[in-house]
Amino acid sequence: MDSPILLLLARLVALVQCFHDDYHSHNSTRHHDYCVLGAGPAGLQMEYIILERNSGPGSFFNIYPRHRKLISINKIYTGRRNREFNLRHDWNSLLSDRPDLLLQRVSRELYPDADSFPRYLSMYVKELGLKVQYGVDIGKIRASESESPRGRGYILTDQRGLDYTCRVLLVSTGLWDPQKVQFEGSDLVEGYESIPVDPEEYKDQAVLILGKGNSAFETAQSILGRASRIHLYSPSPVRLAWQTHYVGDLRAVNNELLDTYQLKSLDGLVEGGLEDIAIVRNGEDEKKRSGRKKKCRSSGKDKRGKLFLTLAELLDSLDGKNSSKVTATNLPVYHNDNFSLRQPYDRVIRCLGFRFNFSIFDGSARPPSSEGARGRLPGVTAWYEGRGTPDLFVLGTAAHSRDYRSSAGGFIHGFRYTVRAVHRVLELRYHSNSWPAIKLSISQLQSWLLRRVNEASGPYQMFGVLGDIILLRGSHCEYLEEFPLQALPQFSSLSGHQLSKHGLLVLVLQYGLNRTDSLGPGRAESEWTRAWRSNFLHPVLYYYDKLPTERDMRHRPVGWPLPRPKAVHHMIEDFLTEWDGPISHSQPLRRFLEHCLHTDLRAFYAESCFRLSLTNRKPPLFCRQGYLRKHGIVRNSQLWQHAHEAGLMPGGQDSASTDTDPAFPNYLTRAGASVSSAINLDF
Repeated sequence: MDSPILLLLARLVALVQCFHDDYHSHNSTRHHDYCVLGAGPAGLQMEYIILERNSGPGSFFNIYPRHRKLISINKIYTGRRNREFNLRHDWNSLLSDRPDLLLQRVSRELYPDADSFPRYLSMYVKELGLKVQYGVDIGKIRASESESPRGRGYILTDQRGLDYTCRVLLVSTGLWDPQKVQFEGSDLVEGYESIPVDPEEYKDQAVLILGKGNSAFETAQSILGRASRIHLYSPSPVRLAWQTHYVGDLRAVNNELLDTYQLKSLDGLVEGGLEDIAIVRNGEDEKKRSGRKKKCRSSGKDKRGKLFLTLAELLDSLDGKNSSKVTATNLPVYHNDNFSLRQPYDRVIRCLGFRFNFSIFDGSARPPSSEGARGRLPGVTAWYEGRGTPDLFVLGTAAHSRDYRSSAGGFIHGFRYTVRAVHRVLELRYHSNSWPAIKLSISQLQSWLLRRVNEASGPYQMFGVLGDIILLRGSHCEYLEEFPLQALPQFSSLSGHQLSKHGLLVLVLQYGLNRTDSLGPGRAESEWTRAWRSNFLHPVLYYYDKLPTERDMRHRPVGWPLPRPKAVHHMIEDFLTEWDGPISHSQPLRRFLEHCLHTDLRAFYAESCFRLSLTNRKPPLFCRQGYLRKHGIVRNSQLWQHAHEAGLMPGGQDSASTDTDPAFPNYLTRAGASVSSAINLDF
């Protein structure tokens, strides 16, 4: 008798314990110093806990682009083996300490299939051992009510009611919400996010597409061989990326419709406002519809009647935005009998891009809308912290408001560098680790600058936004890479480095301000004395004797990334983007540096240094820091081996090489003998 009772009691105890554990698992709070929201390409570069609502990384790319072809370049063959240089032409791979962790392991196509990118991200997560929690759908974000000494923090609540508290929140959710415009008849419009992608669905149909961006042209291109005519309508004329240098504008890979438009083959582009239009359906009576049923079935056209575009002000007075009240009886006569869009359409498709999802933030944690980009993006500081939301940083595409339509911060090949910049800001703010800096002798500065302008991918991709900062310290300098230029007034608090009385140099890559025909004659400047007139991407050096202020930044000349400096130097644009010419590039750069540093930076042979040391109380800097310290051209292992085998250097002299000088560590060997490009034979 006792045995069944004991068994029942045991089961009840187990059931209560299970309920207790389940209750706590669903109502407990998980604490993290850092939370990354979203396992897209921006979030994965932050090696903290990552919360992702879907079952894998990069889920956006499982759906978009709808027609499954990326427009980001995957150029595998560049003729170089330099990884940093090759990233200039690899627009998809993320940054890591693994040089082989590149998209080319998944796809060898110049424009990869969209499905290859989630596979690449999965490989990235697995091989780096990233901590991603899938299936966590955060529906509410609020600031912590009580401010602790560590900061106020944020509380994230998921679909199960589980809370995550984070001292620092990094939002990398991207842009998911389709951008919509409300107008009369907007309920008759199909969205890019849900249209059929089979071209046969559009056979012999007239299609009106709202928008003229890449999604609009991508859609048009996919149905170009099936639709009877395609018209694209938006407020602005089409902007071509090869003219504007902005990769978010129309790319050539999607622009075949421009041919059919300009060569008179039924397709076309029209400009007009979206808020002022109306889409109405020409209602047909049942008899007419039934008479056309057979034809409609064979052609695949919509049986519900044609769609017409008109102006809302020409419609009869209607309440609300519901097009169901519009019929053929109140369809207005067009004000112009040659109105461009007077013919009816079978389909109207909205392709207006995406916007940031603000709805998951409550008032205490919601970043403001950006002033630009039609308010689609959150407003952030120059170091990507939400305005009015301390310790909440926005990463990736959503942070594009800082350089909207001016650089590549909304795209992987751009924001992979801004994400790294945010990481460096966090390292100083929360761990007292200063921005990484390289200590260089002034005599090596020119060589290092030439190396950076010819190899560096960060300033090359994020032109005008990220730049290298050179802190001048007299006989040496500190070199900081890829600092956000607009944050220069806050340089010391963000980097942990102080400015000296010698001032600083800023290296930026930028396009010229002269608006020229990108393919016309005279589009490029080749004379180095007119480098300031360069139109294409080229390096520019700014010299300041003190940090620019916030006011200086606000009042900088239109189109300039920085305020007016004490001195500025443009390196002439180069067709090959190789700034290594002794006369066109190296010599003008050296003279500019000498002007700013008040120092002779010429390089000399040993014989010249010997003569100058005997005849001058103060030999040139190159001789003082090199020859008189038994240092010559910065060596690498191949040069040393060659000299040693030739008997030019005894074995004991190795101890005097630059490799053993703690002030100049091994990074100098990467410059090799590049200093020779600065040698001037004008003794």
